[in-house]
Amino acid sequence: MATHAHAPASDIYYVPNQSHWPIIASISLFTMMFGGATLLNGGSSTLLFVGIAMILTTMFGWFGTVVMESERGFYNEQMDRSFRWGMGWFIFSEVMFFAAFFGALFYARHYSVPWLGGETEHGVLTQSLIWSGYEAAWPTNGPDKIGGFFAPMSAWGLPAINTLILLSSGATITWAHWGLVEGNRGKLIKGLAATVGLGFLFLFLQAEEYIHAYHELNLTLGSGIYGSTFFMLTGFHGLHVTIGAIILTVILFRSIAGHFTPHKHFAFEAAAWYWHFVDVVWLGLFIFVYWM
Repeated sequence: MATHAHAPASDIYYVPNQSHWPIIASISLFTMMFGGATLLNGGSSTLLFVGIAMILTTMFGWFGTVVMESERGFYNEQMDRSFRWGMGWFIFSEVMFFAAFFGALFYARHYSVPWLGGETEHGVLTQSLIWSGYEAAWPTNGPDKIGGFFAPMSAWGLPAINTLILLSSGATITWAHWGLVEGNRGKLIKGLAATVGLGFLFLFLQAEEYIHAYHELNLTLGSGIYGSTFFMLTGFHGLHVTIGAIILTVILFRSIAGHFTPHKHFAFEAAAWYWHFVDVVWLGLFIFVYWM
């Protein structure tokens, strides 16, 4: 059953009026992807940035509509369950996304490199046929040192500091949640502000780490399999931290504006779930990319 009015019954959905945002989102995504492909083939970056601007505008308008509907009381318990299932499946898809890159790292380290180095029964033949004389070692930039000399990133510098920062941010977002449940808006706002600050501090330090890697360690995407997996994993994680920090900033402004109650705050919970997911992924990165 559907209705455009308030829907107190748990089996009734609120159905919004026809929206122009889906078609705009599709055009925006196409523009961004086409612009990215053009840039990679030596063209201008104009279309890429136009597409990004269109996506940001779409997100601002579309999510703004959802916030307005929520604040007007159009959503009931059934809608809340739908949102929770949707967010759960979205985070699951993100888990699979990172699992693919962790899988690539695992395969390279424990199968490809030993095979090329002749360290296994099958690898003896592989080495003689594909790259004779290659010595299996990790980190590696591949046979013939295709990426030139580089130094691996140490775990006990900025990465360790960033690990402490993200773990602390997990504690501050939980503290903010306690404040929301208790009806303590001051505690909620302070916890959110601390989490946002820690998130952007993490990004600043990661930028410093990348500068150090490029200019002092000669570690780039072209530094063989180690360089490519390092930057793909840490880079995509940094993108997710950026998205999470922006989401939490919006939640912070909404909290200051008086949104959310102790019993109705799914948007806050969704942002917190996403942030905890980012924390867990970083722990995996720190252990398998930096430490081991």
